[in-house]
Amino acid sequence: MITIEATVPCHAAPSWAVWERKLIKVMEQSVYSFLEKYTREDGTLIWGTELETRDGADDFYESFYNWPLLYLLGGGDHLLSLGIRQWEAVTKQLSDMDMLHREYEKGYDWFHQGESCLYFYFLCMADPTNSKMIDRARRFAGFYLNEDPDAPNYDPDLKLIRAPHNGSLGPRWGLMDGDPVYSWSSVMRHYGLPYEDVPGITSYDDLKDHELARRMGQALYDRMGRGDVATNLLATSLVTNAYLITGDDKYRKWVLEYVDAWRERAQRNGGLLPDNVGLSGEVGEYNKGKWYGGNYGWTWPHGFYNIGQAAIVAASNAYLLSQDSDYLDLARTQIDQVLEQGAVRDVRHLEMSLDHHWTGILESLDEKKGTFVVPYRYGDNGWFDYQPMSLMFPTAVWNLSMASSDWECIERIRQASRYDWNLVISFRTKEDSGHEQPWLRFLAGENPSYPELILSASYAQVCRRLESIRQDNEDLMKVSIHHWQNLNPVVTEALIQLTLGAPQIMYNGGLLMCRVRYFDLDRHRPGLPEDVAALVEKLEDKRTVLRLVNLSPLRSHDVVIQPGAFGEHRFNSVRYTVGTNECPRPIGNNSATEVQTEQVTTVVGDDTLHVHLPPAREIVLDLETERYVNQPSNELPWNR
Repeated sequence: MITIEATVPCHAAPSWAVWERKLIKVMEQSVYSFLEKYTREDGTLIWGTELETRDGADDFYESFYNWPLLYLLGGGDHLLSLGIRQWEAVTKQLSDMDMLHREYEKGYDWFHQGESCLYFYFLCMADPTNSKMIDRARRFAGFYLNEDPDAPNYDPDLKLIRAPHNGSLGPRWGLMDGDPVYSWSSVMRHYGLPYEDVPGITSYDDLKDHELARRMGQALYDRMGRGDVATNLLATSLVTNAYLITGDDKYRKWVLEYVDAWRERAQRNGGLLPDNVGLSGEVGEYNKGKWYGGNYGWTWPHGFYNIGQAAIVAASNAYLLSQDSDYLDLARTQIDQVLEQGAVRDVRHLEMSLDHHWTGILESLDEKKGTFVVPYRYGDNGWFDYQPMSLMFPTAVWNLSMASSDWECIERIRQASRYDWNLVISFRTKEDSGHEQPWLRFLAGENPSYPELILSASYAQVCRRLESIRQDNEDLMKVSIHHWQNLNPVVTEALIQLTLGAPQIMYNGGLLMCRVRYFDLDRHRPGLPEDVAALVEKLEDKRTVLRLVNLSPLRSHDVVIQPGAFGEHRFNSVRYTVGTNECPRPIGNNSATEVQTEQVTTVVGDDTLHVHLPPAREIVLDLETERYVNQPSNELPWNR
């Protein structure tokens, strides 16, 4: 492992570095307030209601999902032990409620399973030597490789997952247990009708009639209750995770086989992913031949929001495992075809089914409220449900490709958006995302204050959540299953962007795809060492510019930098500044000294780089980076 040393003094600590370590510190302590208020002695969540539907397991896991992620970023050791403890407690709690079989969902859609699995993926990254997690990774992936006789989820001949609801007990036919009745709900009302051709049902409010609700429920069972759906592509992360922690090639082969099958279906459909495939392999088999109308498909309930995530997650996993960038076209095509329908409209006149996702955009608009919007859904009458274009989609693709064409796509959206992308609005969505715009302008060199602003905004969000926890007087035996996740005080979007050089993960089941990761060599654990702050200042196809600062004037630290979340990249060389006059003045002369420096280039040619940081030193690393040249792995650097 190549070692270089930081020699430039850092006597005036950058404000972003101070904010970064302060944010990590307050969040790693904030988890205790959450645990004290919302969990029992055994770690289970305080809640008194049984789950009466297939829905809900994801909400339990989401309450803690990013605690091991904070550990991976450099949070305290306790975050790993607590992360494992809480995952075990929630898993037992859900098993006791008969939601799980063999510690995994009995059968539900992958829009929600993906949310559940994020927690598990981060635990596997945080401690890839944990034998229990390794066994679980194999077992969970095995449900989709037909290795468990109770879970025949996959048809290896037609290369399809056999039902929209699937899991540890195999295909779970239909969308609900018992009689198929789709009743009126205030929560689902703004998503509208799943189908508009069911006799007697012309508006959502018609579902208040039990007979009509039963009629719609039967239509859902008949048309959505079996066969493959595009959202099942999110299952590729579960199988990719098994490859990353075991290295067993059967998992890589399955992912590529399954993604290739969907690529072929999309190509036959003009590039757009069809959202439903029958058990015979025919698109639209149960839906009158239509390529749209499947469960969590283009028509209902979210359309492009979940189809886009599924396409990006599948493409990124396949690219990671194959090093074939052509897979990214699967994601690009979905984005491009939606963008072609875009227009500038006044958002005040739009009925947006996901309006709560656009807090940052809506607050950035001027009084005219006009901005670029795209249709998120497609039905019998064409494209509908126009909403602002979420930057998480094109940003994720650019993060993977670093292609100029993908950056140009982002620029076209910016020019059409009619609001200032430099603005930093303090908010936190469920997905802990939404600040892609000002981060991208920072990387473009036009928003230099972004690191301080986003870190202080994140700190404010933590403070607000801690205050909400203190003031929460709800009866915890009767609260909604979303109650705790809305109060989780850990927010990591800013740290992912600034330290790892990456956008937030795809929340419905994506793996962490980042430019760099850090490991504490002294403590032999993932994450930045104590007192050390990191800032990725520039990202290019073959270049990564990274600044490291040791804020401690007392202690040295040793950090190992890994190119890529899973060591999939390689550092060819590093150019950095060396201080040549470390202490030129006599002892007792405390006046400021102009530091003399020179540029040095060192050949690396490896998937790790060791940086020694003496007290109060900083270093800027200009890293020549060759991307997607190594087989990815969760393995820790010192175990390779």
